Amino acid sequence: MTTGIPTATAPYGTPDAPRVAVRGEARLEVDPDLARIGITVSARGTDRRAALDDLTRRNAAVLDLIKTYGDAVEKLETGSFSINPELARKGRGEHVRAYHGRVHVTAELADFTALGELTTRLSDLELTRVDGPWWKLRPTSPVYAQARTQAVHEAVARARAYAEALGTHLVALLELADDGSESSPMDMAVGYGGGPLMRSAVAAESAPALDLEPQRQTVYAHVNARFTMAPPQL
Repeated sequence: MTTGIPTATAPYGTPDAPRVAVRGEARLEVDPDLARIGITVSARGTDRRAALDDLTRRNAAVLDLIKTYGDAVEKLETGSFSINPELARKGRGEHVRAYHGRVHVTAELADFTALGELTTRLSDLELTRVDGPWWKLRPTSPVYAQARTQAVHEAVARARAYAEALGTHLVALLELADDGSESSPMDMAVGYGGGPLMRSAVAAESAPALDLEPQRQTVYAHVNARFTMAPPQL
């Protein structure tokens, strides 16, 4: 008697339709698309207004310098700003000894030749610290799709090899699950592990541009696949 209720699919294979489950993996190493650097501009003075004016001037100098690189700079952002008093350790009451100001700026560049020159010039600026670079791929990089495709091909090849080992062949794909793909952490620094490339307290003589070698990025992709096979003759 027909009840109208669909029959649930068996969770495992049957003798007439055995299943094979495999995992496909891919690992690609490619050159990065972008490099990010962090710039910290500082100022210090006994007068709050003077410290703020110095910080404003130095920050403007940093932004103006970065903007001279035009299209080589793909992103320029101010992350945070602070100015805080330093209290004297001795004496009664709250006596302000000095004021400290900081501005944090980040920049992303696609031109790595310009990157080396820019980091050197930024480091020549007064009370300016440079951190990085951190290398990464663009979110739209075709490498991600390439890795996923390679993982699928490996899953099919692996399942086919299992079927051929039993003297049979694949019949149908039942499931293809994406385990996700990811790149190596973009906050992986070159040179000093993310520490400052250079810091300058006073302006220095013009230095040659840094020769920065881009760090290769590793992209992983994993897929789980299930197939049915023709019944093997065991």
